[in-house]
Amino acid sequence: MNIHRSARTTFASRVLLVERVRKQGWGVEEAAVAFGISDTTVRKWLARFDELGLAGLRDRTSKPHHQPLKTAPSWEAQIVELRKVRMTAQRIAHALSLPKSTVARVLVRYGKSRLPPLKPPPPVVRYEWKRPGDLIHLDVKKLGRIERVGHRIHGDRTTRVRGAGWEFVHVCIDDASRLAYVEVLRDEKGLTTVGFLQRATAWY
Repeated sequence: MNIHRSARTTFASRVLLVERVRKQGWGVEEAAVAFGISDTTVRKWLARFDELGLAGLRDRTSKPHHQPLKTAPSWEAQIVELRKVRMTAQRIAHALSLPKSTVARVLVRYGKSRLPPLKPPPPVVRYEWKRPGDLIHLDVKKLGRIERVGHRIHGDRTTRVRGAGWEFVHVCIDDASRLAYVEVLRDEKGLTTVGFLQRATAWY
């Protein structure tokens, strides 16, 4: 429950209020001054406690007991039925001679505000080779070489490291087993990549 920031009483303070008046013998006026509320408010909480006990000291809903303008259940049922045949809120409102805002609220209340897709999404078709080594994926990621702590740590941009070069992360992933083999090498040239592939396939 979100208590109003200007509320003078809470459930705990109401319990304390009743205890001081009913058990400790405080007067209504004395309690009203101590809690910073009116005599009428004190009497209200005392009456609720006498009628319902501790449950009467809790906040009640602000929903009115009588709602003459509330959409009748029969209208709501018709709105939901028309939604089942994929009618838009505008068409439903026109067909039933109801405001579109009323139809929209009913659809939201019943979880029908969005029309479902005409067809379910197709299942995801995944291919996967049965034996390890039948299909492998190779990739290379180029990363800047880090030789020492940079300006992002010490904040001094005048001591940049230039010409540090690059490092190449070679990755090999087997389709069947999802086993990955990775090496960080000096370049991505043909001989380097072939050597990496030979070492990687020895694992499969």
